[in-house]
Amino acid sequence: MNGSPLKSWLGAHLGLVYVFLYGPILVLVVLSFNKAGMPTVWSGFSLEWYGKLFENQKILHSVGNSLFIAAVATVISTIIGTLLAMGLEERRPRVATEALIAAPMIIPDIVMAISLLSFYSLIKLTLGAHSVILSHSAFMISFVCAVVRTRFKHFDRSIIEASIDLGASEITTFRRVTLPVIAPGVIAAALLGFTLSFDEFIIAYFTSGPSSASITFPMQIYAMIRFGVTPDVNAVATIVMLVSFFLIFLSQRINREVEA
Repeated sequence: MNGSPLKSWLGAHLGLVYVFLYGPILVLVVLSFNKAGMPTVWSGFSLEWYGKLFENQKILHSVGNSLFIAAVATVISTIIGTLLAMGLEERRPRVATEALIAAPMIIPDIVMAISLLSFYSLIKLTLGAHSVILSHSAFMISFVCAVVRTRFKHFDRSIIEASIDLGASEITTFRRVTLPVIAPGVIAAALLGFTLSFDEFIIAYFTSGPSSASITFPMQIYAMIRFGVTPDVNAVATIVMLVSFFLIFLSQRINREVEA
């Protein structure tokens, strides 16, 4: 009985937090179906803005750029992050090493963006889609490593020793024993990394070049909202949020099944 008022208060508090976090998002989603061009006036349900969205070549081109950049960056960061996780689990790293690896997840994006831009200027690297891919890969490696290391916490290393004792090489053991066991963690890390890359704006904004091939989807949206939020912007934001939520949910679901 004594815990009932506390549970009720915590439940109400949780509800208010959800309203505060997702209320504006819900409003944006509703307005994306508004027939009127004014975001403050509801004049009926319509899919008109979604149709116009898919006729906008600039948006479609930027989506293609983001998909390409995110896919390549995900492959690079997943490979490096997985190998890094394996290396860290082979021996106990120092606290300073752990902090150094986790730094990209902690430091502000603007700091990392300026650092990467300064580094590219120092080595005289021409900016473009390739520089955005490298930047996103560097940003995502820490996240991939953290997720894959979670899988290694439940990894039985005796199967590796058994494989080697039976005559398998280290490469064969990794390909047929280690990788299949950690595969769910690697997939979850890749999904998370893809979402982070596709949605990332600040680092891409600082490290992209003048070519249209380096204009990502968030950058195109930023260019559009500088002249005011229009219904087609609400529509594209709704699609991005739904896709991002789905990928994050799928990543968390896979990661939870791995931990279980």
